[in-house]
Amino acid sequence: MTEFPKVFVCLPVMQEEAYLEAITNSLKHQDYPDVQLVICINQPESYRHIPEKKHICIENEKALKYFRKEFPNAIIIDRASQGIGWDDKFYGVGWARKVCLDEASSMAYPSDILLSMDADTEYPKDYITKVVHGFSMHPQALGMAIPYYHKQTPNEEANKAILRYEIYMRYFAVNMLRTGQYYAFTAIGSAMACTGKAYKKIRGLTPHKSGEDFYFLQKLRKSGSIIIWADTLAWPAARFSDRVFFGTGPAMIKGSSGNWDSYPIYPARFFDEVATTIQLFPILFENDQPTPMDDFLNSTYGDSKFWQKIRKSCKTEKRFIQACHESIDGLKILQFLRYRLNQEFSEDYSNLQTFFNDNFQNFLPDSEFSGNFYTLVGLDYIRELLFNIEFSERNRIRILK
Repeated sequence: MTEFPKVFVCLPVMQEEAYLEAITNSLKHQDYPDVQLVICINQPESYRHIPEKKHICIENEKALKYFRKEFPNAIIIDRASQGIGWDDKFYGVGWARKVCLDEASSMAYPSDILLSMDADTEYPKDYITKVVHGFSMHPQALGMAIPYYHKQTPNEEANKAILRYEIYMRYFAVNMLRTGQYYAFTAIGSAMACTGKAYKKIRGLTPHKSGEDFYFLQKLRKSGSIIIWADTLAWPAARFSDRVFFGTGPAMIKGSSGNWDSYPIYPARFFDEVATTIQLFPILFENDQPTPMDDFLNSTYGDSKFWQKIRKSCKTEKRFIQACHESIDGLKILQFLRYRLNQEFSEDYSNLQTFFNDNFQNFLPDSEFSGNFYTLVGLDYIRELLFNIEFSERNRIRILK
């Protein structure tokens, strides 16, 4: 990697009027010397004919004029003007992020960096510099999952929802880090990056309507190393939003009604079961052995020959282990956790208490777990505990090889 690679900031924009000033300040005050901004302002063309969606088209038209004025050197991809919005089959943040990254990739050298950001997120002035430094320290890495921290708002309901959602994400990440999982990263579209070479290697981002960030980092991980540490933070907004099908906005909407079924606090021992299975990969190359994931894999694939089928296609132990990681990926691990919770349900708060007491008592101010899971103060307290643990673990590991 060259000493000062060019950084292509890729920014999807839809319905961001409330955040334009903040993201502009973040971008204009970056201290890195060589940045090219690529923006995609977008919405489905059908929104022009839906009364309750027309305001989004109006906001986007204003944003188009705003960014052209504020960033005259930016590459602006217009998928918002009359007649050129997305069609009903291909739209959403996944497509907007993809067209930004594709455009950046077409101009980038292999050692340049494609940095995915969001318009409703704030960034410190040395953010890009710190990301570049991370890649310079680990030149073999394909991508980076950058630490984040959701900002609270004047709205107590929104704060409770975002804190509960962030607790879910951080608890999940900490357990993946704690057990040494291959996919121990958090995918946040506003806080991820890759090299120009890596983007071409994995043939770009797959434009899912939601969760494109998760699948993107998973593709990168299956191809190589991922950096999970940078001495900086992205600050995403806490906003109720239905612009995507799942993720922060929909989780907050659903959770504000008290429904967190889709974002449970899994018992930590379920993550241990995944770790035990992964530790058995070298032995499974030789012969079948019982694993904690067997029942799930058998029910998922409809037979009991999961390991045999992988063995048949792999001549070496190294290739077998890699093939196992590719098959039991981040999505499959999440599905296993849900499967186990259906078998052995336990309450979120109880699972948190057990987790802290068994694994991270040194982070607690007292010998007993002392957060209240149902108040704003308690949620913030738990978020802080998990943030400190995750930040410490990311710093300790730094890169997933």
